[in-house]
Amino acid sequence: MGGSTENSAFGVTKNPHDLERVAGGSSGGSAAAVAMDGALFALGTDTGGSIRQPAAFCGLVGLKPTYGAVSRSGAIAMGSSLDQIGPITKSVTDAEIVFDIIRGKDILDSTTIDDNTYSHERVASSRVGSKKPVIGVPRNFLKGDGIDKDVLATFEASLNLFKEKGYEIKDVSLPNIAYSLPVYYVIMPAEVSSNLARYDGVKYGLHVEGKDVIDDYFETRRAGFGKEVIRRILLGTYVLSSGYHDAYYNRANAVRKMITDDFIKAFESVDIIITPTTPAPAFKIGEKVNDPVAMYLEDIFTVTANITGMPALSVPCGWVKRESSTGEGIKMLPLGLQLTGRHGDEKTLFEVGKDFLGEN
Repeated sequence: MGGSTENSAFGVTKNPHDLERVAGGSSGGSAAAVAMDGALFALGTDTGGSIRQPAAFCGLVGLKPTYGAVSRSGAIAMGSSLDQIGPITKSVTDAEIVFDIIRGKDILDSTTIDDNTYSHERVASSRVGSKKPVIGVPRNFLKGDGIDKDVLATFEASLNLFKEKGYEIKDVSLPNIAYSLPVYYVIMPAEVSSNLARYDGVKYGLHVEGKDVIDDYFETRRAGFGKEVIRRILLGTYVLSSGYHDAYYNRANAVRKMITDDFIKAFESVDIIITPTTPAPAFKIGEKVNDPVAMYLEDIFTVTANITGMPALSVPCGWVKRESSTGEGIKMLPLGLQLTGRHGDEKTLFEVGKDFLGEN
C-alpha cells in the first residue's frame, strides 16, 4: 500500500528515469517494468490512484476504468468500493486494446457490469461538444498549496495545446472536491480493516505459530503486515468502532455522494474534466517515507475517480528538470495529465487522449 512502493515486502521499486526516485505506487512495479522496456504493457490495481500516479511518474499511460468495468477476481481486496484493475501502457491505443480485452461481466466478481449498465448510446447522446468533446477545468482546485509550479506551468501548456486543436475549455465548479482526500482516507482504511480481517493465520495466507490460538493470530498479523498496512488497519478499525462509525464512516459516505453529484452536474456542461495527475514529479526515495500525511497528499488529484466510480486516464504531458543528488547532473522527469469522464465513457477518454498525444 502507498504511493511509492517503499512499503513493499519485496523492496522499493526505482524509477527508470532516475534511480534515486520512486516509481510511484502502489503499482510502481508494473509501471517501472513497462518504462524500462521490460514489458509491452502491465496491469495495476487502482484504489486511490495506484495506476495513474506511477504511470505519470514513469512517463506512461494509465487507465482507471469505470467501477465494475473490469473483474477483480484474483486480486486481494483492499477497498472494495474503490478498487479497480486497469492497464499501464506506452500509448493510449495500447490502453484501449487491453481494456477492451479485459473488460466485461464476470461471474466471479458480482460487482462487474456489462455494456448495458452505462449505455454507449446514452453516454454518447449526453455529450456536450458536437465535434470535439468540451473540456472542463476545476480552477479553484488548482489553487491549493503544495502543487509544484512546474506542474501548473505544464498543465497550462496542455490547455493551450487543446485550444490549438480546437477544443472548447470551460471552468467547472466542483464545490466539495476539497473534501475528497479526507473522505478517501476514512473510507479506504475502513474497508482495508474489514477486508484484511480474514488474514488471521487460519485459512488465508501466512501462518505463524504462537503459544496458543490467540497468539497465532497476533504473531501472524504482526509478521504478515507491513507498517503502512498496519497503520491503515488501525485507522480503519478506529473509524468503524462503536461510537465513531456515524461520526466518520457514515459521514464520509454522505460527502462521497455529494462529490459524485458535483461531478455528474459538471458533466452536464462538459465532456471531460482535466487536472494534473500528481501535484509534483516523482519524489526521491526516502523523502516522504517518514511523513504519512505528505505521502497521502500525493493522491489529491487521483482519489476523486475512485470515490465517484468514474473512469480516469493519465497521459504524459511534459518533462521537468531536476538536479541529481549524486552528481549525475540534470535529470528529466515526466509529468502526467489526468482526464476524467462520465461513468462508462472510456471511449471519450481514449479519443481525447489519442488526439492529445498525436496518435490519431
